[in-house]
Amino acid sequence: MVRKVVLALTSLLFVFGTIGTNIGPALVDERPLLVLAMSSRNRNLFGAVPFTSPVPYFIIGFLRILAAATALYFVGRWYGDRTVRWVEDNVGETPAIYRWLENAVNKAGGLMLFLMPGSNVVCVLIGHRKMRIGQFFAIVIPGICFRLMVMRVGGDIFEDQVRWFLKSIESYQWYIVLGLFVISAIQMKKRRPLAPPDLNETNEH
Repeated sequence: MVRKVVLALTSLLFVFGTIGTNIGPALVDERPLLVLAMSSRNRNLFGAVPFTSPVPYFIIGFLRILAAATALYFVGRWYGDRTVRWVEDNVGETPAIYRWLENAVNKAGGLMLFLMPGSNVVCVLIGHRKMRIGQFFAIVIPGICFRLMVMRVGGDIFEDQVRWFLKSIESYQWYIVLGLFVISAIQMKKRRPLAPPDLNETNEH
């Protein structure tokens, strides 16, 4: 039952993440906290800085990244190779980047988790390699905090540029959003379902 709930949560986060990423160019200046709650990718974190105060920015960004990282960690831990292969086929990274991330996690898993706590690939691979749960949270929590601080400082430094960019695309921002959804739909047709074939099968690796 717990595994089914985590899989459902992972799928839901994936759907909301896709929507939040695509609507970001149009709504990050008007509904920044909604966009962050749906997708805390770097461009949304960066773009939301001029339009949010620090406290809600950190709370929502932290919880969103932590939820996705934790769900993917457990999916990778429970379902092993099947989930790793699914991520390899569906995350949208080139094979070279995926292999680089896989090798980096093999050599420096904890460091990669700290530097890339929002990476689907890294979190799944960390779970697949059976990092202890306590160690996972001890690394991913400060990693998320560090990431948010970097994005916040960067957004403050380049606030004028962020505002200028969003203003410059204002007249055709929804065309950009439509285009992003079309691209997402094409990509989703090529993806396999997230759920492993047998939800009751125990990973023995």
